[in-house]
Amino acid sequence: MTQWVENPTDGRDRGPVAIARAWAEVLVRPRRFFRVGVAPGDQAPGLIFAAVVVLVEELARLALIPEVYPVVAGQPVASRALLLALAVVLVMPAALHLTAALQTLILIATAPNRGGVSETVQVLAYSTAPCVFAGPLNPGLRVLCTAAGTVLLVVGMAEVHDLPYWKAVPVVAVPAAIVFGYGFRGFGAASALLAAAGVSLPL
Repeated sequence: MTQWVENPTDGRDRGPVAIARAWAEVLVRPRRFFRVGVAPGDQAPGLIFAAVVVLVEELARLALIPEVYPVVAGQPVASRALLLALAVVLVMPAALHLTAALQTLILIATAPNRGGVSETVQVLAYSTAPCVFAGPLNPGLRVLCTAAGTVLLVVGMAEVHDLPYWKAVPVVAVPAAIVFGYGFRGFGAASALLAAAGVSLPL
């Protein structure tokens, strides 16, 4: 039987191979991954993982819509490189930590056996795995990716914070809306699909 991940008492492995392995594990066996692949106080691998997901997603979007990032001082290449770097290095970690703080406040009232803030950050980070495919200009694909990310977030919170699934769903509702609805533009994609079907909703 394949051993997917070891209990990371000393933290998860670093490097490109470890990131690729974590991506495959969280998509194929999410319950097992979150149960044994998330370690207290080991945020760095999760943050790097989420940064890679955002980098790949944004590079794909830039390749298809170069004008999606504004041009500053008549330097298109430098402007896009700078804004991409800011999105990956500054905006993503800040948004992830703020969302984790909000999620922790919600967990205080709902999960007496909860893990720590570090585990919450990691769950949020690894649940972004499907969004590596969210860059192409396909609202259906983006909705699928963000919905899959939301499901992973539910699974991760249930496993890491010892919650029944029926309770984990409402617990992650607001953080999922922030990360996947707005951050990865799932709401916008859903709105585009509904508009194409002749339905208008204020998403």
